[in-house]
Amino acid sequence: MSKRAIISGITGQDGSYLAELLLANGYEVTGVVRRSSAPNYWRIEHLLGRISLRPADLLDQLSLLRLIQDVRPHEFYNLAAMSFVPASWDQPLLTGDFNAMGVTRLLEAVRHVDPAIKLYQASSSEMYGRVREVPQTEMTPFYPRSPYGVSKVFGHYITVNYRESYGLFAVSGILFNHESPRRGLEFVTRKVTDGVARIKLGLADHLALGNLDAKRDWGFAGDYVRAMWMMLQQPQADDYVIATGISHSVSDLVEVAFGHAGLEWQKYIRTDPALLRPAEVDHLIGDASKAKRVLGWEPKVTFEGLIQSMVDEDLRRLSSPQSPEAAAYR
Repeated sequence: MSKRAIISGITGQDGSYLAELLLANGYEVTGVVRRSSAPNYWRIEHLLGRISLRPADLLDQLSLLRLIQDVRPHEFYNLAAMSFVPASWDQPLLTGDFNAMGVTRLLEAVRHVDPAIKLYQASSSEMYGRVREVPQTEMTPFYPRSPYGVSKVFGHYITVNYRESYGLFAVSGILFNHESPRRGLEFVTRKVTDGVARIKLGLADHLALGNLDAKRDWGFAGDYVRAMWMMLQQPQADDYVIATGISHSVSDLVEVAFGHAGLEWQKYIRTDPALLRPAEVDHLIGDASKAKRVLGWEPKVTFEGLIQSMVDEDLRRLSSPQSPEAAAYR
């Protein structure tokens, strides 16, 4: 009998890559979608004949209970969240309701319906914020610097609490920044690669950015969802940092992206103070030694290869307006 898995946030970057991975491993995949007037399915359009989609919402406890009762999954991957950090200052209460209380609603639903379900919770490197040590490990204290980071700390610790209090197989992956051609345009990596493609194709003449000195540990989303799956295949539930261990600045990102398109970035970049965060996080760089040792996980895609693939995909997308991705961004 094939395993059954539920993915909340299946229409997002990570959800789409995870769905592909689980299907390749013979799973029956159910994706959770929120009811909306304009469904945003472009990342999973190629999978729609092979997955089931069910309406449910982290804000609605009853919908989660019904979903789990109907599907009876072996594994549940909670990737749904208010995930754009700058927006969390504009909507701090909603961010907390999704990312903190939403996780609690889900854990309660699993506990009441079937405590044997293995649960993956998407934690974030943003929990470290004003970092206490470099690089960051599973034992590094959290000091979040945004409502998003604060909400993720709650989601992380309530998952630990349910594991220790009720014996649930509930794990958190503390994922550092991970990108892909499916990344939303509001995130800086995709903003840069999309901007490069627009400039190359004559659709724009400059790109506005905020802090060029901010540093992040950027990896490929396809590598990181593999780590999620590996965590749920272990004999014991535990939490893991997933990162490349290599840090790059926004300037590095800009240089690689523009260079790949044969452009001199200095001619096109404008810095805009309005794009600076109210409180910037410090040097985020992860130590994934535990994941490498216990899970046998290693990232496969390099930073340069990742950014170049994103530029190539944005050039392709903007050159063929009939593509579903292009339609999503019109």
